[in-house]
Amino acid sequence: MMESLGKLAFDQLQKGNLIFYESDLTECGIDIRAASVYSGVFTQIFKEEKQLYQNKVFCFVHLSVQEFLAALHVHLTFINSGLNLLEEQQTTSMLFKPSFHQGAVNKALESPNGYLDLFLRFLLGLSLQTNQTLLQGLLTQTGSSSQTNQETVQYIKEKLSENLSAEKSINLFHCLIELNDRSLVEEIQQYRTSGRLSTGKLSSAQCSALTFMLLSSEKDLDEFDFKKYSASEEALLRMLPVVKASNKALLSSCNVSEEGCENLLSVVSSQSCGLRELDLSTNSLKASAVRLLSAAVESPHAKLNILRLNICELSEENCEALSSVLSSQSSSLTELDLSIRKLQDSGVKLLSAGLQRLNCKLNTLRLSGCNLSERSCEALSSVLSSQSSSLRELDLSNSDLQDSGVKLLSAGLKSSQCAVETLRSGFKLFHR
Repeated sequence: MMESLGKLAFDQLQKGNLIFYESDLTECGIDIRAASVYSGVFTQIFKEEKQLYQNKVFCFVHLSVQEFLAALHVHLTFINSGLNLLEEQQTTSMLFKPSFHQGAVNKALESPNGYLDLFLRFLLGLSLQTNQTLLQGLLTQTGSSSQTNQETVQYIKEKLSENLSAEKSINLFHCLIELNDRSLVEEIQQYRTSGRLSTGKLSSAQCSALTFMLLSSEKDLDEFDFKKYSASEEALLRMLPVVKASNKALLSSCNVSEEGCENLLSVVSSQSCGLRELDLSTNSLKASAVRLLSAAVESPHAKLNILRLNICELSEENCEALSSVLSSQSSSLTELDLSIRKLQDSGVKLLSAGLQRLNCKLNTLRLSGCNLSERSCEALSSVLSSQSSSLRELDLSNSDLQDSGVKLLSAGLKSSQCAVETLRSGFKLFHR
């Protein structure tokens, strides 16, 4: 029954199927009446749409069970008969060759959406002698050696030096752990202990090792300060899974290019991203990059509450994109920092319009050191006196405001509609 379930699991995994029918079970030699005895391994699912599904539909209790049984089937088939199911060709030797596992690594790297990633981990883990001892009832012979496994380890390390996605690299590190190799992780740990991590240029493999180590830590990733580890954009791209898993990401002065920004922001808009605060200060973001950022923040999946763009280039076009974010119903942004920028009057007017929209949730706006003109102060004054604005704190500190601008802001503060509780102006702090 285990062999039959393994064949079923592998055949369906190859086809990308997670559910299957009675005919699929029969094809693998599984009798439904006998299968009911093994309900702990897979379970029947009855669909309510009887007009669409006349037959019963089956699936394994969890995808990982299917992936393990599929790996077990490939492993047993190769050892017992020499047939490599991944290549669909017969080998001349019954013993493991490096090409078998290396081919499996290549197959997983080429697979779309990483659907063979966990399968590969199981397959490599089954090659260890300690695990094969547990399979003696299914094995006619063993076929692994420490030398072969070491060659596989070396092959994986070579792959880690290539231009792989962060997700693929992390899976390869899980594979190394399956093969009991922690050398790259230990190397990075020594870098951290010596304090050389932020000063040295990390290789691709080392960046991947650092990412794996941070994600494997039992501590919650509350704050990820990228400058502690590196300053290159290549390293940032490899460490995006850490950004995705963090609550707060500090990426200031990282020279993020438009391409890098696009990859970063695809993470922000991901449903599984838990990022709440993003600091992109002191990056020369082009208008196209700010548009991408705005689209990411507007995504219904984005959970970003705080965005810092101080000392970034902000044109009128940039402000228009940010204004769209402020007025978006799906945006969860509550704090925006645009300090130390020379904002154009037209840009401030656009931002002010967004702040007065009913959907706007922003309660803190930081424009410290922006030296706003009279017209800009007039636009902000309209925000202060707006009934629909949710703004509670406005930071205009370190700004050389003209008397006329201060007068306009004061008028807005005096309005009965004003909900602002704190205004930072010059070097003074005013509370209502």
